[in-house]
Amino acid sequence: PEKEKAEKLCAEYGILDKVIFFGNSNEIDRILSYTDLFLLPSETESFGLAALEAMAWGIPVISSNSGGLPEVNFDGISGYLSNVGNTDEMAENALKILKDDAILSEFKSNALSVAKQFDIKNILPLYEALYEKALSKQTV
Repeated sequence: PEKEKAEKLCAEYGILDKVIFFGNSNEIDRILSYTDLFLLPSETESFGLAALEAMAWGIPVISSNSGGLPEVNFDGISGYLSNVGNTDEMAENALKILKDDAILSEFKSNALSVAKQFDIKNILPLYEALYEKALSKQTV
């Protein structure tokens, strides 16, 4: 419902040719392949899976510090964290990354590295160890 308003705003700022409006899509991989930056200004967020999916594509994340986002988006490394509702700071941080190709490249590399820490090959052994520890404490 906001597409026309967003297109008009982009036209006013002279960036309409730089913005792609995909609309609704189940092709997340296709969309992320066009993306330089992922914005997630959530007021509430559990784990931050959407941020992690973007980072797995090497996309820096600008997000709120809500819920589990600070656990996956490392401030100043894989992106930036801001207090919930501080959209001005989020916009400043987004521009800081996008205006400097060297910074963008560094953050992209860092985002991918952070995402790899959450790969199933790394996480599964931690869960197995946790279950084994819990089972070993059971009394028979």
